[in-house]
Amino acid sequence: MDVIPAVDIRGGRCVRLTQGDYARETVFEDDPVAAGRRWAELGARRIHVVDLDGAKDGHPVNDALVRAIASGVQCPVQTGGGIRTLEAFRGMVAGGLDRIAMGTAAVKDRALLRAVVDEAAERLIVSVDARDGRVSLEGWTEATDLDAIEFIRELSELGVQRIVFTDISRDGVAGSPNFEAYSRITSETAMHVIAAGGVSRVEDLRALNDCGVEGAIIGRALYTGDIDLREALEVTA
Repeated sequence: MDVIPAVDIRGGRCVRLTQGDYARETVFEDDPVAAGRRWAELGARRIHVVDLDGAKDGHPVNDALVRAIASGVQCPVQTGGGIRTLEAFRGMVAGGLDRIAMGTAAVKDRALLRAVVDEAAERLIVSVDARDGRVSLEGWTEATDLDAIEFIRELSELGVQRIVFTDISRDGVAGSPNFEAYSRITSETAMHVIAAGGVSRVEDLRALNDCGVEGAIIGRALYTGDIDLREALEVTA
């Protein structure tokens, strides 16, 4: 299982939000590129970069910083936030990003989703962000009645190979991931699943591994020191 450090960018800085609330922001680094480089130097095999401004505004905002992180490390970098056109997707591929995540567009623009699947399914990640089992959009600010598990099944039928599943209520807070949801997704679908939200101790990684996910994104716990990246990499090797 991959342990994937997160670099969330807002206003040009590395931050974490609490439960997806833009009003509850903690700044951890002034230089997101330096943060990405540090995680890579500590042994990260992949880094997850989110353009939070882009997710909220609907188009890439911090894309220069995202590309700078990708070019400044040796490991693959995946990104998301505001990728809602085929041109934006292609721009990230051209900018050196290994995988590109789409969230809102995957729900609202199925023609675009099909076009991306046809062109580069192996590089696409769909971000499935759920609150109380229902999909949220627009940088987690818009609730829907779309059942997350049913949506994931539909994505699989459309040819999507990989998702990042985030339980928003667990994101950026001390606690544990939604293990039940991850076990259900991996057992009921053929999707490759990356877990995000609520990973706050090494034991969570062991439990996620048992759930069958292929990776776990860690944010706040790495920046606070509650999880040591080297130890996390060792226990999941």
